Amino acid sequence: MEYPSLDKPKAGATRFNTDSSQLEIYDGNQWTSVLATSPELQTGGTRGIFAAGEGPSGAHSIISYANIDSTGNALTFGNLTQTGAAFSCSSRTRGLCLMSNPDRKSVDKITIASLGDGTNWGDLVNGVWQRGAVSNSTRGMWAGGSYPGSTTYDKIEAVTIATEGSSFEFGDLTISVVDHFGFSSPTRGVWAGGITAPATYRDVIDYVQIATAGNAADFGDLVHGAFRSVHGASNAVRGVWGGGQTPEVKNELQYVTISTLGNSVDFGDLTDARAGGGACASPTRAVWAGGYDPSKSNIIDYVQIPSTGNAQDFGDLTTPTQYPGTFSNGHGGL
Repeated sequence: MEYPSLDKPKAGATRFNTDSSQLEIYDGNQWTSVLATSPELQTGGTRGIFAAGEGPSGAHSIISYANIDSTGNALTFGNLTQTGAAFSCSSRTRGLCLMSNPDRKSVDKITIASLGDGTNWGDLVNGVWQRGAVSNSTRGMWAGGSYPGSTTYDKIEAVTIATEGSSFEFGDLTISVVDHFGFSSPTRGVWAGGITAPATYRDVIDYVQIATAGNAADFGDLVHGAFRSVHGASNAVRGVWGGGQTPEVKNELQYVTISTLGNSVDFGDLTDARAGGGACASPTRAVWAGGYDPSKSNIIDYVQIPSTGNAQDFGDLTTPTQYPGTFSNGHGGL
Protein backbone atom coordinates (compact mmCIF):
# COMPACT_ATOMS: atom_id res chain seq x y z
CA MET A 1 0.00 0.00 0.00
CA GLU A 2 1.02 3.65 -0.45
CA TYR A 3 1.84 5.70 2.64
CA PRO A 4 1.49 9.49 2.64
CA SER A 5 4.69 11.48 2.32
CA LEU A 6 5.71 13.90 5.05
CA ASP A 7 6.66 16.45 2.39
CA LYS A 8 4.48 17.46 -0.54
CA PRO A 9 6.39 16.76 -3.78
CA LYS A 10 7.20 19.52 -6.22
CA ALA A 11 5.69 19.59 -9.72
CA GLY A 12 7.92 17.54 -12.01
CA ALA A 13 9.10 15.13 -9.28
CA THR A 14 9.23 11.45 -10.28
CA ARG A 15 8.88 8.17 -8.38
CA PHE A 16 8.61 4.45 -9.06
CA ASN A 17 5.29 3.00 -7.86
CA THR A 18 6.08 -0.49 -6.57
CA ASP A 19 2.40 -1.48 -6.56
CA SER A 20 1.82 -0.76 -10.25
CA SER A 21 5.47 -1.18 -11.35
CA GLN A 22 5.23 2.13 -13.23
CA LEU A 23 7.26 5.32 -13.28
CA GLU A 24 5.09 8.29 -12.21
CA ILE A 25 5.42 12.10 -12.38
CA TYR A 26 3.81 14.62 -10.02
CA ASP A 27 1.98 17.27 -12.08
CA GLY A 28 1.36 19.63 -9.13
CA ASN A 29 -1.99 18.05 -8.24
CA GLN A 30 -1.51 14.29 -8.38
CA TRP A 31 0.85 11.48 -9.41
CA THR A 32 0.25 10.34 -13.02
CA SER A 33 1.79 7.41 -14.87
CA VAL A 34 4.56 7.92 -17.41
CA LEU A 35 3.44 5.92 -20.46
CA ALA A 36 5.62 3.10 -21.73
CA THR A 37 5.19 4.39 -25.28
CA SER A 38 7.21 7.44 -26.25
CA PRO A 39 7.87 9.76 -29.19
CA GLU A 40 11.37 8.27 -29.40
CA LEU A 41 9.92 4.81 -30.08
CA GLN A 42 7.25 6.11 -32.46
CA THR A 43 9.01 8.78 -34.51
CA GLY A 44 12.64 8.94 -33.35
CA GLY A 45 11.89 11.98 -31.18
CA THR A 46 8.97 14.32 -30.58
CA ARG A 47 7.36 15.12 -33.93
CA GLY A 48 5.86 18.57 -34.39
CA ILE A 49 3.13 18.98 -37.02
CA PHE A 50 2.26 22.22 -38.85
CA ALA A 51 -1.00 21.72 -40.74
CA ALA A 52 -2.71 23.93 -43.33
CA GLY A 53 -3.21 27.68 -42.75
CA GLU A 54 -3.16 30.84 -44.83
CA GLY A 55 -0.16 31.52 -47.08
CA PRO A 56 0.88 34.37 -49.38
CA SER A 57 -1.32 32.97 -52.16
CA GLY A 58 -4.29 32.23 -49.90
CA ALA A 59 -5.61 29.27 -47.92
CA HIS A 60 -3.73 25.98 -48.33
CA SER A 61 -3.90 22.39 -47.05
CA ILE A 62 -0.17 21.56 -46.78
CA ILE A 63 1.00 19.53 -43.75
CA SER A 64 4.67 19.70 -42.78
CA TYR A 65 6.60 18.29 -39.84
CA ALA A 66 9.88 18.50 -37.93
CA ASN A 67 11.66 16.64 -35.14
CA ILE A 68 11.40 19.11 -32.22
CA ASP A 69 14.45 17.60 -30.49
CA SER A 70 16.71 18.63 -33.39
CA THR A 71 16.79 21.70 -35.65
CA GLY A 72 16.28 22.19 -39.37
CA ASN A 73 13.68 23.06 -41.97
CA ALA A 74 10.26 21.41 -41.90
CA LEU A 75 9.57 18.52 -44.29
CA THR A 76 6.45 17.63 -46.27
CA PHE A 77 3.98 15.31 -44.50
CA GLY A 78 0.87 15.42 -46.74
CA ASN A 79 -2.33 17.46 -47.09
CA LEU A 80 -5.54 17.92 -45.12
CA THR A 81 -8.90 17.45 -46.82
CA GLN A 82 -9.65 21.19 -46.59
CA THR A 83 -7.76 24.48 -46.76
CA GLY A 84 -7.32 27.43 -44.43
CA ALA A 85 -6.63 28.20 -40.78
CA ALA A 86 -6.62 25.14 -38.52
CA PHE A 87 -6.97 24.87 -34.72
CA SER A 88 -5.50 21.65 -33.41
CA CYS A 89 -4.94 19.24 -30.52
CA SER A 90 -3.45 15.77 -30.22
CA SER A 91 -2.92 12.56 -28.30
CA ARG A 92 0.29 10.52 -28.45
CA THR A 93 -0.81 8.99 -31.76
CA ARG A 94 -3.47 11.20 -33.39
CA GLY A 95 -3.83 14.87 -34.28
CA LEU A 96 -7.17 16.60 -34.82
CA CYS A 97 -7.52 19.79 -36.88
CA LEU A 98 -10.64 21.98 -36.73
CA MET A 99 -10.81 23.52 -40.19
CA SER A 100 -11.91 27.03 -41.17
CA ASN A 101 -13.33 25.94 -44.55
CA PRO A 102 -16.07 25.48 -45.45
CA ASP A 103 -18.22 25.47 -42.30
CA ARG A 104 -15.84 26.03 -39.32
CA LYS A 105 -16.88 22.80 -37.59
CA SER A 106 -15.37 20.02 -39.73
CA VAL A 107 -12.44 18.17 -38.09
CA ASP A 108 -9.67 16.28 -39.90
CA LYS A 109 -7.46 13.60 -38.33
CA ILE A 110 -3.92 12.43 -39.03
CA THR A 111 -1.74 9.67 -37.58
CA ILE A 112 1.35 11.46 -36.27
CA ALA A 113 3.82 8.58 -36.63
CA SER A 114 3.13 8.07 -40.35
CA LEU A 115 3.28 10.35 -43.37
CA GLY A 116 0.27 10.97 -45.61
CA ASP A 117 -2.91 12.94 -46.05
CA GLY A 118 -5.50 13.72 -43.41
CA THR A 119 -8.98 12.21 -43.42
CA ASN A 120 -12.27 13.43 -42.01
CA TRP A 121 -12.86 12.76 -38.28
CA GLY A 122 -16.33 14.29 -37.96
CA ASP A 123 -17.89 17.58 -36.89
CA LEU A 124 -18.13 19.75 -33.82
CA VAL A 125 -21.61 20.98 -32.86
CA ASN A 126 -21.03 24.66 -33.62
CA GLY A 127 -19.39 26.34 -36.61
CA VAL A 128 -17.10 28.80 -34.82
CA TRP A 129 -13.95 30.64 -35.97
CA GLN A 130 -10.52 30.87 -34.26
CA ARG A 131 -11.03 28.53 -31.31
CA GLY A 132 -8.17 27.73 -28.94
CA ALA A 133 -7.55 23.97 -28.52
CA VAL A 134 -6.00 22.01 -25.62
CA SER A 135 -5.77 18.27 -24.90
CA ASN A 136 -4.42 15.48 -22.77
CA SER A 137 -3.90 11.90 -23.96
CA THR A 138 -7.65 11.18 -24.01
CA ARG A 139 -9.69 14.35 -24.45
CA GLY A 140 -9.41 17.35 -26.79
CA MET A 141 -11.23 20.65 -26.27
CA TRP A 142 -11.92 23.78 -28.32
CA ALA A 143 -12.99 26.97 -26.56
CA GLY A 144 -14.38 30.38 -27.45
CA GLY A 145 -14.21 31.72 -31.01
CA SER A 146 -16.63 33.78 -33.06
CA TYR A 147 -19.59 33.22 -35.33
CA PRO A 148 -19.58 34.80 -38.79
CA GLY A 149 -19.73 38.51 -38.14
CA SER A 150 -18.58 39.89 -34.81
CA THR A 151 -20.34 37.76 -32.17
CA THR A 152 -17.81 36.18 -29.79
CA TYR A 153 -18.43 32.85 -28.09
CA ASP A 154 -17.72 31.42 -24.61
CA LYS A 155 -18.55 27.72 -25.08
CA ILE A 156 -16.07 24.86 -24.61
CA GLU A 157 -16.64 21.72 -26.69
CA ALA A 158 -14.85 18.43 -25.94
CA VAL A 159 -14.16 15.21 -27.84
CA THR A 160 -12.61 11.83 -27.13
CA ILE A 161 -9.66 11.88 -29.53
CA ALA A 162 -9.55 8.12 -30.16
CA THR A 163 -13.22 7.93 -31.17
CA GLU A 164 -14.81 9.65 -34.13
CA GLY A 165 -17.61 11.89 -35.17
CA SER A 166 -19.09 13.95 -32.34
CA SER A 167 -18.39 16.46 -29.56
CA PHE A 168 -20.16 17.42 -26.35
CA GLU A 169 -20.56 20.65 -24.43
CA PHE A 170 -17.98 20.87 -21.63
CA GLY A 171 -18.78 24.27 -20.08
CA ASP A 172 -18.08 27.99 -20.55
CA LEU A 173 -15.05 30.25 -20.45
CA THR A 174 -15.11 33.15 -17.98
CA ILE A 175 -15.56 35.55 -20.93
CA SER A 176 -16.69 35.38 -24.57
CA VAL A 177 -13.49 35.66 -26.59
CA VAL A 178 -11.93 34.84 -29.97
CA ASP A 179 -8.31 34.30 -31.09
CA HIS A 180 -7.05 32.99 -27.74
CA PHE A 181 -4.77 29.97 -27.38
CA GLY A 182 -3.23 27.72 -24.77
CA PHE A 183 -1.68 24.44 -23.66
CA SER A 184 -2.16 21.55 -21.24
CA SER A 185 -0.75 19.42 -18.48
CA PRO A 186 -2.22 15.91 -18.10
CA THR A 187 -4.90 17.39 -15.81
CA ARG A 188 -5.37 21.07 -16.75
CA GLY A 189 -6.11 23.01 -19.92
CA VAL A 190 -5.15 26.71 -19.95
CA TRP A 191 -6.07 29.50 -22.43
CA ALA A 192 -4.93 33.14 -22.54
CA GLY A 193 -5.54 36.45 -24.29
CA GLY A 194 -7.85 37.01 -27.22
CA ILE A 195 -10.18 39.70 -28.36
CA THR A 196 -13.81 40.51 -27.52
CA ALA A 197 -16.27 42.66 -29.40
CA PRO A 198 -15.89 45.51 -30.14
CA ALA A 199 -12.14 44.99 -30.79
CA THR A 200 -11.12 44.85 -27.11
CA TYR A 201 -7.87 43.01 -26.41
CA ARG A 202 -7.85 40.81 -23.28
CA ASP A 203 -5.21 39.64 -20.80
CA VAL A 204 -7.34 36.97 -19.10
CA ILE A 205 -5.94 33.47 -18.40
CA ASP A 206 -8.61 30.74 -17.90
CA TYR A 207 -8.23 27.08 -16.93
CA VAL A 208 -10.28 23.89 -16.63
CA GLN A 209 -9.77 20.40 -15.19
CA ILE A 210 -9.72 18.29 -18.35
CA ALA A 211 -11.14 15.12 -16.81
CA THR A 212 -14.30 16.80 -15.51
CA ALA A 213 -16.88 18.90 -17.31
CA GLY A 214 -17.66 22.38 -16.04
CA ASN A 215 -17.01 26.08 -16.47
CA ALA A 216 -13.51 27.55 -16.63
CA ALA A 217 -12.07 29.47 -13.69
CA ASP A 218 -9.74 32.46 -13.57
CA PHE A 219 -6.02 31.57 -13.50
CA GLY A 220 -4.47 35.07 -13.63
CA ASP A 221 -3.44 37.64 -16.23
CA LEU A 222 -0.79 37.95 -18.94
CA VAL A 223 2.13 39.98 -17.57
CA HIS A 224 2.78 41.78 -20.88
CA GLY A 225 -0.79 43.07 -21.18
CA ALA A 226 -3.75 42.38 -23.43
CA PHE A 227 -2.91 40.19 -26.45
CA ARG A 228 -4.64 38.36 -29.26
CA SER A 229 -3.09 35.49 -31.22
CA VAL A 230 -0.58 34.70 -28.45
CA HIS A 231 0.19 31.02 -29.07
CA GLY A 232 1.42 28.68 -26.37
CA ALA A 233 3.05 25.29 -25.83
CA SER A 234 4.00 23.35 -22.72
CA ASN A 235 5.54 20.36 -21.06
CA ALA A 236 3.73 18.78 -18.09
CA VAL A 237 4.89 21.51 -15.68
CA ARG A 238 5.39 24.83 -17.49
CA GLY A 239 3.56 26.53 -20.35
CA VAL A 240 5.00 29.34 -22.49
CA TRP A 241 3.14 31.85 -24.70
CA GLY A 242 4.93 33.71 -27.49
CA GLY A 243 4.28 36.71 -29.72
CA GLY A 244 0.81 38.16 -30.21
CA GLN A 245 -0.82 41.43 -31.16
CA THR A 246 -1.74 44.34 -28.89
CA PRO A 247 -2.62 45.69 -31.69
CA GLU A 248 1.12 46.04 -32.46
CA VAL A 249 2.73 42.71 -33.33
CA LYS A 250 4.92 41.63 -30.41
CA ASN A 251 7.89 39.33 -29.71
CA GLU A 252 7.53 38.72 -25.95
CA LEU A 253 7.61 35.27 -24.37
CA GLN A 254 5.86 34.67 -21.03
CA TYR A 255 5.19 31.58 -18.92
CA VAL A 256 3.19 30.06 -16.07
CA THR A 257 3.54 26.99 -13.87
CA ILE A 258 0.40 25.09 -14.89
CA SER A 259 -0.35 23.50 -11.50
CA THR A 260 -0.45 26.89 -9.73
CA LEU A 261 -2.52 30.06 -10.17
CA GLY A 262 -1.22 33.56 -10.84
CA ASN A 263 -0.04 35.98 -13.49
CA SER A 264 2.41 34.97 -16.20
CA VAL A 265 6.13 35.76 -15.84
CA ASP A 266 8.55 37.15 -18.44
CA PHE A 267 10.54 34.43 -20.25
CA GLY A 268 12.42 36.27 -23.03
CA ASP A 269 11.78 37.18 -26.69
CA LEU A 270 11.12 35.45 -30.00
CA THR A 271 13.65 36.06 -32.80
CA ASP A 272 11.01 38.04 -34.70
CA ALA A 273 7.84 39.86 -33.64
CA ARG A 274 4.78 38.04 -35.00
CA ALA A 275 1.25 36.88 -34.16
CA GLY A 276 -1.05 34.17 -35.47
CA GLY A 277 1.63 31.50 -35.58
CA GLY A 278 1.38 28.02 -34.13
CA ALA A 279 3.17 26.41 -31.18
CA CYS A 280 3.95 22.84 -30.14
CA ALA A 281 6.29 21.18 -27.66
CA SER A 282 8.37 18.25 -26.53
CA PRO A 283 9.05 17.59 -22.83
CA THR A 284 11.98 20.02 -23.04
CA ARG A 285 11.38 22.38 -26.00
CA ALA A 286 8.66 24.73 -27.20
CA VAL A 287 8.55 25.67 -30.89
CA TRP A 288 6.72 28.56 -32.64
CA ALA A 289 6.12 28.38 -36.38
CA GLY A 290 4.80 30.88 -38.91
CA GLY A 291 2.48 33.78 -38.18
CA TYR A 292 2.23 37.29 -39.55
CA ASP A 293 4.44 40.35 -38.97
CA PRO A 294 2.31 41.64 -40.88
CA SER A 295 3.39 39.57 -43.92
CA LYS A 296 3.13 35.78 -43.70
CA SER A 297 6.17 34.23 -41.97
CA ASN A 298 8.01 30.93 -42.42
CA ILE A 299 10.18 31.32 -39.29
CA ILE A 300 10.44 28.48 -36.74
CA ASP A 301 11.84 29.46 -33.30
CA TYR A 302 12.48 27.37 -30.20
CA VAL A 303 13.25 27.70 -26.48
CA GLN A 304 14.23 25.28 -23.72
CA ILE A 305 11.11 25.18 -21.52
CA PRO A 306 12.80 24.53 -18.12
CA SER A 307 15.01 27.62 -18.50
CA THR A 308 14.28 31.23 -19.46
CA GLY A 309 15.85 33.31 -22.20
CA ASN A 310 15.44 34.41 -25.80
CA ALA A 311 14.34 32.03 -28.55
CA GLN A 312 16.76 30.67 -31.12
CA ASP A 313 16.32 29.92 -34.81
CA PHE A 314 15.13 26.36 -35.55
CA GLY A 315 14.61 26.50 -39.32
CA ASP A 316 11.83 27.36 -41.78
CA LEU A 317 8.38 26.08 -42.72
CA THR A 318 7.86 24.66 -46.20
CA THR A 319 5.74 27.75 -46.99
CA PRO A 320 5.06 31.03 -45.14
CA THR A 321 1.84 30.48 -43.16
CA GLN A 322 -0.37 32.14 -40.58
CA TYR A 323 -2.75 30.17 -38.33
CA PRO A 324 -1.28 26.70 -38.99
CA GLY A 325 -2.74 23.88 -36.91
CA THR A 326 0.19 22.85 -34.70
CA PHE A 327 0.53 19.88 -32.34
CA SER A 328 2.96 17.10 -31.34
CA ASN A 329 3.14 13.60 -29.90
CA GLY A 330 5.15 14.78 -26.89
CA HIS A 331 3.38 17.86 -25.46
CA GLY A 332 2.65 18.51 -21.80
CA GLY A 333 -0.80 16.97 -21.73
CA LEU A 334 0.50 13.49 -22.54
